[in-house]
Amino acid sequence: MNVSPPSARPHWRRKHVRDDKPLSPPREVEAPTPLPGQERARLLAGTHHDPHALLGAHPAPGGVAVRTLRPYAKAVTLVAEGLRADLRHEGDGLFGGVLPWEPGAAPGYEFVIRYGAGPGEDEITTADPYRFLPTLGEVDLHLIGEGRHEELWRALGAHPMTVEGVRGTRFTVWAPNARGVRVAGDFNHWDPTAAPMRSLGSSGVWELFLPGVGTGALYKFDLARPDGSHTLRADPMARRTECPPATASVVEASSYTWQDAEWLAARAQTAPHREPLSVYEVHLPSWRPGLDYRELAEQLPAYVRDLGFTHVELMPPAEHPFGGSWGYQVTGFYAPTARLGTPDDFRYLIDALHRAGIGVLMDWVPAHFPKDEWALAAFDGTPLYEHPDPARAEHPDWGTLEFDLGRREVRNFLVANAVYWCEEFHIDGLRVDAVASMLYLDYSRGEGQWTPNAHGGRENLEAVAFLQEMNATVHRRCPGVITAAEESTAWPGVTRATHHVGEGGLGGLGFGFKWNMGWMHDSLEYMSKEPVHRRYHHGEMTFSLVYAWSENYILPISHDEVVHGKRSLVAKMPGDWWQQRANHRAYLAFMWAHPGKQLLFMGQEFAQGAEWSEEHGPDWWLLDPSYAAEPDHRGVRDLVRALNTEYLATPALWERDTEPAGFAWVLADAAEDNVLAFLRFAADGSPLLAVSNFSPVVREGYRLGVPEQWEGWREVLNTDAACYGGSGVANADPIRGERHPAHGRPTSVTLTLPPLATVWLRADAERKG
Repeated sequence: MNVSPPSARPHWRRKHVRDDKPLSPPREVEAPTPLPGQERARLLAGTHHDPHALLGAHPAPGGVAVRTLRPYAKAVTLVAEGLRADLRHEGDGLFGGVLPWEPGAAPGYEFVIRYGAGPGEDEITTADPYRFLPTLGEVDLHLIGEGRHEELWRALGAHPMTVEGVRGTRFTVWAPNARGVRVAGDFNHWDPTAAPMRSLGSSGVWELFLPGVGTGALYKFDLARPDGSHTLRADPMARRTECPPATASVVEASSYTWQDAEWLAARAQTAPHREPLSVYEVHLPSWRPGLDYRELAEQLPAYVRDLGFTHVELMPPAEHPFGGSWGYQVTGFYAPTARLGTPDDFRYLIDALHRAGIGVLMDWVPAHFPKDEWALAAFDGTPLYEHPDPARAEHPDWGTLEFDLGRREVRNFLVANAVYWCEEFHIDGLRVDAVASMLYLDYSRGEGQWTPNAHGGRENLEAVAFLQEMNATVHRRCPGVITAAEESTAWPGVTRATHHVGEGGLGGLGFGFKWNMGWMHDSLEYMSKEPVHRRYHHGEMTFSLVYAWSENYILPISHDEVVHGKRSLVAKMPGDWWQQRANHRAYLAFMWAHPGKQLLFMGQEFAQGAEWSEEHGPDWWLLDPSYAAEPDHRGVRDLVRALNTEYLATPALWERDTEPAGFAWVLADAAEDNVLAFLRFAADGSPLLAVSNFSPVVREGYRLGVPEQWEGWREVLNTDAACYGGSGVANADPIRGERHPAHGRPTSVTLTLPPLATVWLRADAERKG
């Protein structure tokens, strides 16, 4: 029997029984029929599938037999209307008696449980957990069994509620292969003996309503494995956790009142592909180290709004045991990390961002999970959440386990989780991590280390079906919510609708956007070269326009590009400090003008020279006015603000991102000059001309063909402006179009191109004629 020391006494609900009425002396009751030996042994060992059949109230000769399991109790008295009865001790913490009630008409009753030596010493009063019917409905169980419960978090986990006038918490957990499950927590001094759960049949769900347990209680599940051994596990569906390194789950009920109804209503009417999307990626624990969710809510929205970003993207906010994983090895898929506060505190932060007009995306990690023995790995003693085939369960790169996406309950766990973040926390978008590792059976596996699918291919058809279901469900339930795939290969149809079948016979994955990893790698490779060598890499800047409309793209300069020896963005640039900053500014303006939405990781907006560290976050001291080089960093940040300001004011830069007609090359082949020039067009045809000179020389009299219907052009952004730290080379307004053919157009303009700079020119509002 699994027991705790005698000092570990339950403290379910302390109160005196019916203080307003005099208590009658307890009556003597007969002992109930002893439990069969095997049934008793299974109950005490925590391996009984139906403890409610043995405990609680049941018809018996002479009335109703009531039995309870209370280890370490000295005495148990049953109290009901007009009745007090001392139950007989049957050994091993079992107490029982036969009450003179009509079978089927037993009244509500409570137990007064004494742990002290004498009457009235160390007593508690509680309702009997085993007198209640299951509180989980048949519809819930049916949907769980079919893997289609889209609100799974409402059915499983710990839920404070009132049943038959009694306040407590319902505990439910999916553990189909466990021989028995019990609840352990601070409310019973972590001794689960007195709290065995009942199995709800073939669903694999176990349930128990515990009176007197409420919000804030700590708990875990004690599971008897198939081999009879026990394991103490955190709740996979816990909506709140202890702060790491502590690992208990916490009973949670939100009391937050949202104030973003206007935001949500507007979001539901948007078409994200035709809206501006400029994303600031944030690692919350290190953005301003030491700030909690509510303190972040006082600073982060104001900072992001000042810089003009439309959205933030949060690196995984779900609970994770190791901070150095940055949240990408999740153990609490339904709980925001407790490092920064409570779930309602997290809601407060999101609400504050919404009220500041800023959307919230979050990184979501359904590809894998860590092996911590208190979490999901071999949860009920068998491969449950992970794939049963060891060759497919182990992730070859990260030392983690991959989800068994072919199992309907596991797929349901993840699909409902995606919905949960959007509905419970008003998240505006999910960036799905490591999609490529999910899609390919041979991902990071060599010959002989993987098995082809049913058609002989390398595609993981189970993962495809899961991603399609997740996207379809989220987009149906949460209008306006964005899903974006971090998918690093050329998988076709990542952002194609799920019902549109492609050449490979598979429907689209249904994402709203895909991270353009190819653009990121190619463009950074080009920028890292000395200008004299860039002529040999010119295609790395133009190739992305060959496939720019094959998917709906986001251009990411994310945390992954500024850690682990990859250097910060400005440090990737060649040349001296001035040239590095000039390259940095020119590159950002090129990125903002390129078709696709854009994402920039924190610290890169002010040209931080050091790699990012989760231990201390961005180098904010670089912006201290007392620092000599502060103007250099402030200039880059001022440019980012200007980029976002012009971006938002220029529909040509975002309205037709997913349409080839929204883009036209002016000059794509000037490799010797290190010059790129292209046009972007709004839905009404109004253009913006973007010109990048990635050489360190000023190019005077540079002629570029432009649309003939526009009278003139104005320079609206120049990364070489002195206010950004540049040399101040600029074009005077207005710039008149000339009847001089160039680049296939009858009209052209002559520009001065600043060194290592990008300029944007907007056509005059009035057209010719």
